[in-house]
Amino acid sequence: MSSSPSVADRGPIDLEHLGQSTLGNASLAREVLGLFADQAARVQRQLAAVPPHAGALAHTLKGSARAIGAFAVADAAAALELAIREGRAPTRALADLDTAVKAARAAVEAILR
Repeated sequence: MSSSPSVADRGPIDLEHLGQSTLGNASLAREVLGLFADQAARVQRQLAAVPPHAGALAHTLKGSARAIGAFAVADAAAALELAIREGRAPTRALADLDTAVKAARAAVEAILR
């Protein structure tokens, strides 16, 4: 099940959701976006090796992504978390997460410019 019914319509970052999460504080939104981009890049690098705690990493990223409105990242992280929990090969889920994180980070960079 998707985090948001209109993920495709909202782009990599749901700015309306972000605005609500940061109470309309543009400075806070920028700070949160920067923190998310850094965290997502770090977690993405860690997940590439599929460490024993990969499920926990995916879970953490899922929560952070939902908080800022990066619903495609959240959905991809949830799929990875599920694949790991069910003992399935995470290859496809990792690729989907990589794609979603790249799109979200590009959107964050564009917003922060």
